[in-house]
Amino acid sequence: MMKTVVAGACGRMGTAIIRVLESTEGLELAGALESEDHPRLGQDAGAVSSIGEKGIPVVSDHASLPSRFDVLIDFTNPEATLRNLEFCADRGTPAVVGTTGLTEEQKEALFMFADRAPTVFSPNMSVGVNLLFKLAASTASVLGNAYDVEIVETHHRMKRDAPSGTAIRLAQAVADALGRDLSDSAVYARHGMIGERTESEIGIQTVRAGDIVGEHTLLFAGPGERIELTHRAHSRDNFARGAVRAALWVIGKEPGLYSMADVLELK
Repeated sequence: MMKTVVAGACGRMGTAIIRVLESTEGLELAGALESEDHPRLGQDAGAVSSIGEKGIPVVSDHASLPSRFDVLIDFTNPEATLRNLEFCADRGTPAVVGTTGLTEEQKEALFMFADRAPTVFSPNMSVGVNLLFKLAASTASVLGNAYDVEIVETHHRMKRDAPSGTAIRLAQAVADALGRDLSDSAVYARHGMIGERTESEIGIQTVRAGDIVGEHTLLFAGPGERIELTHRAHSRDNFARGAVRAALWVIGKEPGLYSMADVLELK
């Protein structure tokens, strides 16, 4: 059994991942990391995740983790993610990262750590969403510049970053297919007398409400018709299953940066 550490173990995604690990052949929970001020520090990670006590306390420092483990799954925040990746890089331990909201500078640091330890990095671990990325690029390539592109993403009221990493990745897939620079084409908000829509715009709009797990709609609107590609997440378990699948896949790989497209052989 491959030993797995979950960072962000008491969060929505962390507890879902621990529950999926419990029923996954070949992987087992070996450690649980949380922030140093988390109210559940010291509690049993299994109990926190509602699977029964596992004898694994929630800790806040790397020194308290097992001396050996095979992979780390990280759904935390950008600062914590980089600390965890540096720890993995120093050990050559594989990592799976689903943290969103990283700045360009933080992504550069992540890429450097991946040069020293194999790392799967994706804004969304869902199998369906990663298929959507491929469909987005294929559709944009066929339709070309004759169709306007809009993305609407909807998440729960507690989500901190906007737009979602998934929405940005969708926009990037379309921009690449159309030969556009997303930094010039992206439009994140509209208000007042904005004038006629430009041909190069890729609209990315954000909704935050209630306990919505996640919904992304990619709209192509052209003369006399429109095409909509939509993914709706019914629970976090599908993201957790994707993360665990990535963890199984990355163990034994050469150092480098990988994506869910690599894991799912969608490239």
